[in-house]
Amino acid sequence: MKQILSLLLVLVSVNICAQDTEKYAVQKTIEAFFEGFHEQDSIALKETVGNEVVLQTIAKDSLGKDYVRTEDFSKFIKNIVGIPETMKFQETIKSYSIQVDGPMANAWTAYEFHVNDEFSHCGVNSFQLVKQEDAWKIIYLIDTRRKEGCE
Repeated sequence: MKQILSLLLVLVSVNICAQDTEKYAVQKTIEAFFEGFHEQDSIALKETVGNEVVLQTIAKDSLGKDYVRTEDFSKFIKNIVGIPETMKFQETIKSYSIQVDGPMANAWTAYEFHVNDEFSHCGVNSFQLVKQEDAWKIIYLIDTRRKEGCE
């Protein structure tokens, strides 16, 4: 009986370590995405995403009603690369909550965004990732943006 319990403890420990390793790999993919973003490096950004990545943001229309805006990834890349060198922008991830199930992962990341060292907005990113050929790729990203209720 003691051997069975010991074996179960080992198996549970191995499973927890494997989950932690995958969560770490997911976080590293997201960090690489933001490194490419901040460096305005289109190649680095493209390396972190799947072939048909979907980018969306929840925005407000002129009446203040929420709606979902979808952005083409190639347009996103063009916009990021086109930001003038004189403009400083920084998205700082405040926390990560990552769940993994086999080749699928979700990451919920609270963030703050600054432009030229001035607070712009905060919100949450929700990333969906898929493990393809031993690498985590972002296939879906949706975010919220607000100026109030930020920590």
